[in-house]
Amino acid sequence: MKNNSTILRKVRNVNIIPVSLKIVIVFALFIFISNLTTNYIGLSFNRVHQISFAKQLLIKDLKEISNFCNIQWQILQLNNDEKGIIENIHRKIQFELKNKSSIILGIKTDGTTLFSSLSQKNTRLDTASLSIMKEHLKNGREEDFIIPTINGLEYFGIYKYNKNWDMFLFRGEEYKAFFEESWDSFERIILIIVLISIASIITGIFVVRYILRFIGIITDAIKNMVEKQQLAVIPLHKAPNDDVTYMGMAFNSLSNNIDNLIKIFKKFTDRDIVARAYEEKSIKLDGEQKELAILFSDIKGYTNMTETLGADIIKLINIQYDQAINQIYQHNGIIASIIGDALLAVYGVMPSNNNKSYEALLSGYQLLQVTEALQQSMQQKKQEIEDKNGQLTAQEEKIYQAVMLEIGVGIDGGRVFYGTIGSHLRMTSTVIGDRVNAASRLEGLTRIYKVPMICSIYIRNDIVEHIEDPGFTFINIDKVQVKGKTEGIPIFWPIPNEQLNQDLEKQLTLFQKALEFYYQGDWSQANKLFEQCNLDVADEFKSRTAGTCPSDWKGIWVLTTK
Repeated sequence: MKNNSTILRKVRNVNIIPVSLKIVIVFALFIFISNLTTNYIGLSFNRVHQISFAKQLLIKDLKEISNFCNIQWQILQLNNDEKGIIENIHRKIQFELKNKSSIILGIKTDGTTLFSSLSQKNTRLDTASLSIMKEHLKNGREEDFIIPTINGLEYFGIYKYNKNWDMFLFRGEEYKAFFEESWDSFERIILIIVLISIASIITGIFVVRYILRFIGIITDAIKNMVEKQQLAVIPLHKAPNDDVTYMGMAFNSLSNNIDNLIKIFKKFTDRDIVARAYEEKSIKLDGEQKELAILFSDIKGYTNMTETLGADIIKLINIQYDQAINQIYQHNGIIASIIGDALLAVYGVMPSNNNKSYEALLSGYQLLQVTEALQQSMQQKKQEIEDKNGQLTAQEEKIYQAVMLEIGVGIDGGRVFYGTIGSHLRMTSTVIGDRVNAASRLEGLTRIYKVPMICSIYIRNDIVEHIEDPGFTFINIDKVQVKGKTEGIPIFWPIPNEQLNQDLEKQLTLFQKALEFYYQGDWSQANKLFEQCNLDVADEFKSRTAGTCPSDWKGIWVLTTK
């Protein structure tokens, strides 16, 4: 309601005029035109009555003047004093006429002005009007209504032919002056109409805006949704029972349906695809090379779990994935693929100020902590059952072992192709490249080396070079050549510094020293040190160095399986 106080809103620098303002202005305009037209028509009718009434008065005056002129003509026949008689007539008409705009003329048929009520000398009737009057006289019409021009001013009035004086008597009123008062009244009426219209517009704006207030609420809510690119429900509390409210309810219904579809869309689609869909309004089948960090996670012993749990494996995996995917999202990762027990996450696609390799590493350990928390929950359940019923049955023990989830995490990074593949009927986002396969291979190596996570030298260097205090110690555990590759790469076991203690550091130092002999080909000495090391990662090397070092040894262990 607060934003509704603003008359004009802007959406993308375009002024939006409220519909209430349009309604009031249009309505006021119609009222103004209607009042103006009505008053003008009234003025026109009033003028007709004025002219009709004026004609009657003019005819009366003209008869009186004509009779007076006839009397004076009779007197002229007795004393033959024309000049004196004309003076008497002039005094008479000056006495009779009080209005300055009124006029009485005596005009001879040759156009000579015999007498005039005007003070101007050489007062003459325009020749056109005189010709009309003479033409009417020839046709036997001695009097009529006429609008002549006298001394440059337009008059209207009545003329009458006087036979005694052989002249036309004209009694008239100045046209402009006669209607001036009515025009002044009309102008005042227009001013009053304008003021009333302005007051009506101002009052109408408040009244109509109150009636249509929920239009402003609806438009503000929709504008906010557009800016945030997020659908919401328009608040319609205490809304009146009208079409506007129905429109808002219909929008809310549509919004709920679309919002449900969008939520489903987001669950089945990567976050970067959702962002692109909002910005570009479409998704194309294309891709590009990017430098990304790739995390691959897999559940160990999945086959045995499936055989034991059956369809319930889905519930267990969903419990794991629900928390795991949340951790990946918190570190700006996206889910590139979920295939049963395997999860592929990509970092560096979503906008972020953090190092992609570091975010992948943090996510990896969050996944391990989620799994560990789930294991502890299962152990607690087991303990509760044992406290209540005693030892677990064979079937219960089998189920317990199956639900004790254990995962491995492999992380690699580098240049890969990331984009959308498929067809216009069905498409999906994917990441393609050796680094993706390498991340999968590294996860597989966690089973061999019995460590929870393995990362490549790319990840290790990217973090060490860009993160001042990452909080991890990277332990080199081997140089391996995976199947399908011709070169060996160092692999690392990242350990959180918080997990390091004096005994673990001692064992790690012993392992690193044994590894040096291992690389140099002195397997006998390496074996002695590996045997002294009680780390699980040393078990693989104990069995390797128990034999003889190959003659072509280059310090790289070649893997023959994936």
